[in-house]
Amino acid sequence: MRITGYRTLTTAQHWGRPVGDANGVYADGVMPVPVVIVETDEGITGVGLGPHVEAEAIFAAIDGQDPRAVTALYDRMLRHTFKAGHAGVVFGTIGAFDTALWDIKAQAAGEPLWRLLGGNDRMVHAYASGLDIGLTDDELVATYQVYAERGLRAAKLKGGLNIERDRHRLLLVREVLTEAAHGTRPGLMLDVNESWNRKQAVRHVGELERTLDLTWIEEPVRRWDADGLAAVSRGVRAAVASGENLTGLEQFRPLIAAGGVDIVQTAAVWGVTHFLRVAALAHAYDLPVSPIGNTPVALLHAATSVPNHLVSELQGMQPPIGVAMDLHVEDGAFVLGDTPGLGIRIDETTVMTAARERTAHAPDGPHVRPERAGRRLLAVTPGPDRSAAEGTFDTMGMEDR
Repeated sequence: MRITGYRTLTTAQHWGRPVGDANGVYADGVMPVPVVIVETDEGITGVGLGPHVEAEAIFAAIDGQDPRAVTALYDRMLRHTFKAGHAGVVFGTIGAFDTALWDIKAQAAGEPLWRLLGGNDRMVHAYASGLDIGLTDDELVATYQVYAERGLRAAKLKGGLNIERDRHRLLLVREVLTEAAHGTRPGLMLDVNESWNRKQAVRHVGELERTLDLTWIEEPVRRWDADGLAAVSRGVRAAVASGENLTGLEQFRPLIAAGGVDIVQTAAVWGVTHFLRVAALAHAYDLPVSPIGNTPVALLHAATSVPNHLVSELQGMQPPIGVAMDLHVEDGAFVLGDTPGLGIRIDETTVMTAARERTAHAPDGPHVRPERAGRRLLAVTPGPDRSAAEGTFDTMGMEDR
């Protein structure tokens, strides 16, 4: 079998409500979802959900190769990009091709990827994650009630701009999940998306922990700040989770060595091989791993085969436009199907139709770091447009205590 070509598409995830984090909000609730499709001479195609940046240059590393040699081809793609560097979005393109190759390999073997990788249980524990910082209280409750109906008993909220507001929202979600579980206390996590400095992180988490039991605090400071993350981990009861924006083992190594991460995360966009290698590194330090992403289907398959998987993120309850997946959610877990490969099918006609109707995003949003992130003296209250990027200032919760 040989790789003969590739093509790219961009579809969209329609949330039907505002989505975002401390850095900004997509008010229309529409998020682009790039797709890479790899073709072979035997008619098997593989799908990877991830960027297209430098796709032509990266594809040159695998063109004409046997797609079943996935891990060797992964290293080959890294070697082809080492001069300019493989970090950032380029690493995501490598991950998209890598995921597509694993899809092909499993299809050729006639098995779902979770089975090919050595998994035994098709169920992968999940937690709810609504990208919810732009929601009103009523919208927040309604959103997490849907997750609760699927049996989810842990939730991660977006926050970091106003501690009293974060506490209030965490308590609302705790009530929703506790009621659904008939009194069993749920797991609660807070993701602040690198919006604090070290002292703020310790102070603010400590304030929340006076009334809440947080399972983890996610990205409390900058992703590469090994000493800062370690200081936060030592200063709070909650675990520190980070890693979704790190690329390559060389970026994880200093954080783990410094004791800066208690829960090791990897983003679905970085690919299966990356996840497996990060999981092995984390396991060597007795650390759990947790995949991140909008239904991180490829990493769900991979998670079944590693000994230190903790829980995986469930964002959207519906797949992107034109994308069908052989999985469903029940009893608080993803349940993977038996379709060979990843079980992803792309309706390219539907995707292309949606692309023609799609409008461009505003230049700001959760992908843009606000100017004063990490340098805010007072709390931020979202303005009337629901934007959480800067909003207006008040004195609730962020002042020195």
